[in-house]
Amino acid sequence: MTVAAKDFASDQEVRWCPGGGDYAILKAMQKTLADLQVEPDQTVFVSGIGCAARFPYYMSTYGFHTIHGRAPAFATGIKLARPELDVWVITGDGDGLSIGGNHMLHVLRRNVDLQIVLFNNEIYGLTKGQYSPTSKRGTRSPSTPQGSIELPISPCALALGASARFVARSVDTQQPHLVEVLKRAYAHHGASFVEIFQNCLVFADGVHSAFTEKGVAPDRQLHLEHGKPLRFGRDNEKGLRLKPGAVELEVVTVGENGVKESDLLAHDETNRSLASLLIELGPPHFPVAIGVLYCDPVSSYEQDVARQMDEAGARTATDADVDTMLRGGRTWEVEG
Repeated sequence: MTVAAKDFASDQEVRWCPGGGDYAILKAMQKTLADLQVEPDQTVFVSGIGCAARFPYYMSTYGFHTIHGRAPAFATGIKLARPELDVWVITGDGDGLSIGGNHMLHVLRRNVDLQIVLFNNEIYGLTKGQYSPTSKRGTRSPSTPQGSIELPISPCALALGASARFVARSVDTQQPHLVEVLKRAYAHHGASFVEIFQNCLVFADGVHSAFTEKGVAPDRQLHLEHGKPLRFGRDNEKGLRLKPGAVELEVVTVGENGVKESDLLAHDETNRSLASLLIELGPPHFPVAIGVLYCDPVSSYEQDVARQMDEAGARTATDADVDTMLRGGRTWEVEG
């Protein structure tokens, strides 16, 4: 059976603030699943609490709207019980990195085969605009009226530090790019972590505009392609190279001061150190790296659990009676 994007749209009225980035992400997801020709009855969306958490209602698949921050725990249980299912976790910067930070850390380090999509609008939208773990220092909100004094979390840096094997970024309004990133996340076996820069029109409008606005995007976004030079700019004239004598990146212009394309770094998805450097880049001095930052798959958690259970079963397989089994191995007798 062939499925189209509309086949993944449920009969529920979509209720987000008009103009918010959630709508674009929803459309991108429906197109992604249609392009992949996945089976709706083999697909599950799991969410916690927040604006992003409405997502399962709007997908014509199976879904679980769970409790605050605990979507990774529910999703892990689903994947272990039914490993043949495609399980997506939908979360936000508040749900996934504040109350859910502990669960996020452990689902990534365990490498459970889930696609984790984090909407990052740098604010708590559902509960009316409090600052979140990703809010910039100085953010004024109902909970920080004089400005936040806290340093923000970088979602991708947290994922990489938690030993995630797939880390990527995209932007809500860049539909073709977002669809391709979601497809890459789906193809990865193990925990996939995708941060989507999303606009909240009501409480954090324009929070990512320094690099997402059309007028500045060419000079402020670095689109990553494995094996390709790290080039960007309106005329693709700029690039990144390692600063001579230092382990840090610098922006150069190809054709100026003898700089050649061969002097630029080429993106290597398997290079964790390079991914760490790219994650930290941002305006005004550097572009924001967009795309697959890191991809280096290993066996997933549920695969290792199944293998371990098979090995344990093979070791204990025996025709011995219960008494022999109980007295096998290390035993002792207690004399009264």
